[in-house]
Amino acid sequence: MINILLVDDHELVRTGISKILTEVKGFNVINECETGEEAIKFCRHTEPDVILMDMDMPGMGGLEATKKILRFTPDAKIIVLTVHTEEPFPTKVMQIGAAGYLTKGTAPNEMVNAIRAVNSGQRYLPAKIAQQMALSQFKSAEENPFNSLSDRELQIMLMITRGEKVPDISVHLHLSTKTINSYRYRMFEKLAVSNDVELTHMAIRHGMIHTEKL
Repeated sequence: MINILLVDDHELVRTGISKILTEVKGFNVINECETGEEAIKFCRHTEPDVILMDMDMPGMGGLEATKKILRFTPDAKIIVLTVHTEEPFPTKVMQIGAAGYLTKGTAPNEMVNAIRAVNSGQRYLPAKIAQQMALSQFKSAEENPFNSLSDRELQIMLMITRGEKVPDISVHLHLSTKTINSYRYRMFEKLAVSNDVELTHMAIRHGMIHTEKL
């Protein structure tokens, strides 16, 4: 039996995925969480076989939650599930230790295959994402300036473009407001923008965020 934890802030998404997975023989959805914070708390006393983790959620989000879970449970098998298909997201996610990367347009049978593969100790990437990651190493930062951001900067960028303020980001990431602002201004320099509005517009132009998430 593969015990699965679902982490997504949308109840409709969790309900749909849970229905798909519970109909698969040998799959058991043991819990559903709405935030990364809830997932971390749950994983401190229960170790799922596989975690399906949404990347874009209120609060710390899926990237930070993945990093924290892997910090105290290095063998955790986490598949990040997201609307993002573009680099640098897949590369950053795999670099922090996730076992797989799926987009929310994934067919149910591929999700099932991914869970089985990850549970058996393999890493899983859809063919299109794997090809994109391979090709991205030949692209310059000029083609997508967001490739120059560190994983922490990328995470803070997502939070800013969701409308979160620096004090709130500071609380969610357990970092000082001074540190958050340092990352923020470093991002501005790398991307040649001067404020959060310009950052958001650039992120939309490069496909880093989707307007339905705003």
